[in-house]
Amino acid sequence: MVFYFTSNVVSPPYKIYMGLDKYENEELLRWGWPEDVWFHVDKMSSAHVYLRLPKGETVDSIPADVLTDCAQLVKANSIQGNKANNIAVVYTPFCNLKKTASMDVGQVGFHRQKEVRVITVEKRINEIVNRLNKTKEERQPDLQAEKEERDQEEPAKQDKGGAAARPPGGERGAGPGGTEGGEDEEEGTEGSREGGRKETEGGGGKKELFQFDETRKHDIKPGCYGG
Repeated sequence: MVFYFTSNVVSPPYKIYMGLDKYENEELLRWGWPEDVWFHVDKMSSAHVYLRLPKGETVDSIPADVLTDCAQLVKANSIQGNKANNIAVVYTPFCNLKKTASMDVGQVGFHRQKEVRVITVEKRINEIVNRLNKTKEERQPDLQAEKEERDQEEPAKQDKGGAAARPPGGERGAGPGGTEGGEDEEEGTEGSREGGRKETEGGGGKKELFQFDETRKHDIKPGCYGG
């Protein structure tokens, strides 16, 4: 079972989705798209939330209000994180996710720590969570068929308009379980995006400040994120 949500704070709207449990998370890891961005509460158990980007958009060009929706949704779907204030949410392009045979079901790590972004969520905003939940749809998609259809469309687009955009993380980013290595491999390094701020509209028109937390960049250690 996969849960789909619509972030309609911008036009056109964005699709957000997450799995039912760790076994569903494993399938999402297997059949994710290069256009996906993965979200998780840092150092706590939470849902694996994915945002599907339009072609040509990057992790650093996500609209602030959409980023807020994803952060609020992943916080709301964490038993610990939902109750806590000032939690950190990590997010990264799908192609930066790393899956090895030694990891448990639903667990994932990163190829390159420098491609992991961190935002601090001050508190849960019920207006946002309720709005997203009203768009919630439960489906049992054929994830493999959807991924294969997407991949088949790419060569046709290349023939018509030249080379397709390179997925975040480079050509090596074949998804979790893909080939490791390459000169840009930096597994085990510390670091995250340098500080920067985005102001977003919270509930009741109140602006909430999300901090790209540079002070936390040495706190994010290589490791596994489970369900």
